[in-house]
Order: sequence, then structure tokens, then C-alpha cells
Amino acid sequence: MSDLAQSLSWGRDEADLVHELQAGSDAAFDYLVTYYHGGVFNLVYGILSDGADAADVTQEVFLRAFRGIRGFRRGSSLKTWLYRISVRQALNHRRWCWRHHRQQVSIDAEEEGKSLALDLKDSEATPYERLACQETQQVVRAALAQVPAQFRSAVILRDLEGLSYEEVAEVLEVSVGTVKSRILRGRRMLKDILDPVVAARHTEKESSLASFGSQPINGWER
Repeated sequence: MSDLAQSLSWGRDEADLVHELQAGSDAAFDYLVTYYHGGVFNLVYGILSDGADAADVTQEVFLRAFRGIRGFRRGSSLKTWLYRISVRQALNHRRWCWRHHRQQVSIDAEEEGKSLALDLKDSEATPYERLACQETQQVVRAALAQVPAQFRSAVILRDLEGLSYEEVAEVLEVSVGTVKSRILRGRRMLKDILDPVVAARHTEKESSLASFGSQPINGWER
């Protein structure tokens, strides 16, 4: 979080932040973007699986939040309100792309995990560990992209963003029972997709180790 965001008290007083936002405060809006940008981007990216598109939609989310803040319901939290806008905009973008037959391909998604969803950050990780993490992220992203959007959104909100079932229900505007059902089905779909991939990678790793172990070292047989 930026020094500006850290220096403000709105992180602990959401009601005051909402009041300032509704009054048109630029500083309050800067704080909102700084504090929630990462979560919104990760959620949108998880739905779209495209970094460039996710960046564009994230900008649109905050633009709509700025325009619609006067209609914010005090019974909600800013986080669930923003996430509701995020899910709607991401799904609208997917529908737009489908209608226009656009192939969602982005070189940004191939970069070395720059703040994308499911990033596994560890400043002390070895090069091998970083490579393994990157490969794992790619596998999970690819699997998540195969899960239908309604189940994917529920899984991302619950398992990656850490929202409660009630908060997920508020974001998706469905009942808690529907949320639990979607999460259960989404997790099962992910497991069905990932299990064969993990098994294949494990077999490949064992084969590689066996092959390496049978090779001579400096002219001497093991």
C-alpha cells in the first residue's frame, strides 16, 4: 500500500471513507484504488484469464465505482460492493468477447507472474523453487479457466480472496446455499481437471530422476 494510503485513517473507518467518497474527495478515491486495486485485479483476472483484459476491466470497475458511489448501500461493505461490480464487469467483458469472436490471447499473461492471480511470492525462494511455483501457477490458471464462470467466480471469492459464504452470496447476489453448491461443484471440477495433470507430472518427474540416476558421473558408473 502507498505511503498516502498508510497515512490515512480510512482503513479503520469505512463509514468516514464512504462519506468522503460520496462528497467527491479525490484523496478518498485515491485511497480506495490503492487499497482495493490488487484484490479487484486478481478477481477479474481469475475470471478472464487474461492480464491485459483484466487491467482494462479493473480500470472500468473503479470508474463505475466513482460514478456510482452515491448509490452505495450502507448495509454492504465497500469490498463486497466493489467485488460485485468486478464480477459483473468481468462477465460482461467475457460476453462481449464471445459475441465478437475475439480470441483472448495476451503476452502479459506469459510474463513472470507480475501480480497476477494465484501468484506465490517468496523473496527467499531459490531459482528452482521459483520455477516450480511458476509452473504450478500456470497449471492452476489453465485448470481454473476450464471451470464455468459461475463456479469459478465463487471459488475465487471464497478460496483465493477469503470472503465468507455470506460475503460471496452478497457479491454474486445469490443465496448462501447456492454459493456453497457452486463452490463445491467448482472445487470438484478443479480436482477432476488437476488430478490427471498432477499424476502425469509426478510420473514424468520420477522417470527423469530414474534416468538421471542411471547416468555415469565423470566416467564412473554409479
